[in-house]
Amino acid sequence: MKKTTAKKKITKPPLDRFGGVRVVQRRIQKSEIIEQNKDGVAQELLDVARANITDIVHWTELGTMTVKDPKDIPEAAIKAIKKIKLVQTSAGPQMEVELHDKVAVLRILAKASGLLEQQEDMDKPSVVGIVMQGPDGRQMDEKADS
Repeated sequence: MKKTTAKKKITKPPLDRFGGVRVVQRRIQKSEIIEQNKDGVAQELLDVARANITDIVHWTELGTMTVKDPKDIPEAAIKAIKKIKLVQTSAGPQMEVELHDKVAVLRILAKASGLLEQQEDMDKPSVVGIVMQGPDGRQMDEKADS
């Protein structure tokens, strides 16, 4: 028998898939920054999730919309504003107020808190131990003799 002395070749995953070494290092650094500031990130997400359009605009009795004075808008609602745009139309200037996607923010929060994870124990039946004790044989004999 011949012994082969072939060396095992260790293959490393190509970093090109991840954008190269520098990109990977930047991603790691960014994730460390997020990890250090995760309470702040969570608070920002909660602020966006809690904001309502009525915190930003006011509707008059005639149905026209006006943006509230910035000092009257809560800081959390200001964070939720994606854009405010004034559009000229034939009926006059129209204002558009767009907020960040609340459903997407709520989905991120639910995922981060574990609400979207399926619990493994939920599908398994519960095991309940039941101990049954029948009458003693002597008691049965005494009742039969009576």
